[in-house]
Amino acid sequence: MKMAGDSRFPDLDSNGSEKNEDIEIIVNVGGVRQVLDGDNLNRYPGTRLTELINCLSGGYDTIFALCDDYDPGKREFYFDRDPDAFKCIIDVYYFGEIHMKKGICPICFKNEMEFWKVDLKFLDDCCKTHLSEKKEELEEIARRVQLILDDLGVDTSESRWKRCQKCIWKFMEKPESSYPARVIAVLSFLFILISSVVMCVGTIPELQIVDSEGNHVEHPTLDSIETACIGWFTLEYVLRLISSPNKLHFALSFMNIVDAFAILPFYVSLILTHLGARLMELTNVQQAVQALRIMRIARIFKLARHSSGLQTLTYALKRSFKELGLLLMYLAVGIFVFSALGYTMEQSHPETLFKSIPQSFWWAIITMTTVGYGDIYPKTTLGKLNAAISFLCGVIAIALPIHPIINNFVRYYNKQRVLETAAKHELELMELYSAVGKAGAPQNELEDLMRECKEGPSCSGRLKVSHSDTFIHLLSDEKHYRTRLQSCK
Repeated sequence: MKMAGDSRFPDLDSNGSEKNEDIEIIVNVGGVRQVLDGDNLNRYPGTRLTELINCLSGGYDTIFALCDDYDPGKREFYFDRDPDAFKCIIDVYYFGEIHMKKGICPICFKNEMEFWKVDLKFLDDCCKTHLSEKKEELEEIARRVQLILDDLGVDTSESRWKRCQKCIWKFMEKPESSYPARVIAVLSFLFILISSVVMCVGTIPELQIVDSEGNHVEHPTLDSIETACIGWFTLEYVLRLISSPNKLHFALSFMNIVDAFAILPFYVSLILTHLGARLMELTNVQQAVQALRIMRIARIFKLARHSSGLQTLTYALKRSFKELGLLLMYLAVGIFVFSALGYTMEQSHPETLFKSIPQSFWWAIITMTTVGYGDIYPKTTLGKLNAAISFLCGVIAIALPIHPIINNFVRYYNKQRVLETAAKHELELMELYSAVGKAGAPQNELEDLMRECKEGPSCSGRLKVSHSDTFIHLLSDEKHYRTRLQSCK
């Protein structure tokens, strides 16, 4: 590759007798002029630059089908494309692979490669990773936008029961959809807190009463509050189940399983209390009821439904299984080694607390995790030295995987905020351009746009008016190329 300055474009006769390998073509991409050798371009015959070599004999129609403009005097082809992306793409003719420069939007770079007709297989693996991540982000934005449009749209062809189901689903599942839905979400949150507080307060002996058999039971007032909370949880679960678009997916969802486990113990205990005494001994019934009452702690996990922070933490831990596995492996090795050493070193002391290696595991666990209950401790000098080393190794072992876990949490949290903002920005642009296209029309342009999108692909022409950095190709059936890709950087 040579910069255009003193290079000369060879003249062709009418028969195009000049060999393609000896031709040098001049291209001007976004104001940057470059001279490209034909022998290098012919290494990949299916690309747009290779087609430029053979287009001169085909007339202006053929030329302008490949480029934006052409200067016959300078024999120069003009392209209104991103020059930085082009500099990366032409590397394929010289090195056989393409590396995407830092700062270029991966999706825009993919569109540039498609324009120059260069296959994505030449893109390096590290750059393909960025491209796949960006695709996932756009798919998530498209999904969020579509969900919002579905909420705003009203399909008159659906039955009244279907429309009622959608209304109940939005009311129970999407607090941001309306003010009453937010009130319901706050009430659900308060009921979870009240139920959890009642469960804890009911175990205080001073607040318990003695029944006819001399057993301590919860106060009747707390039982009434518990029943009211269970009634709310049951109503909420039934309404969400009835209005769910996919009943099987709803039933198998983790959070819905938690909701079921928070409700079922109450009814099972009720059945066992009134009917179980006839089938089994009263003592067994009481033990079963007590075990089921312990399952009420599952209600605290219902808070995750109303807390984006807890959801982000759960996702970060899910993405950090490898780091957590390394942490457990480090601790397991350290516990085994230091417990064995502690047991061996403490055998010389007549009042040793290390009776066996399995018993020493407990000491190693509380030492390496810096808890140190003090119920078991070394008494010899070597045992104390071993304890100090195990303490330091435990601190290091715990600290090593913490940084990647925190990074996963921060990355996911920031990504969710960006995706939410991008989806709202795309909706604002869609509403703005639909309003411009309907000057003097009513203010419900977004609802009309959603109705047109449901009727057919006619809305794709209106959606593609948006030239934002988060333009979603997934919502349009037509391919679309921007002319100013620098805005995506």
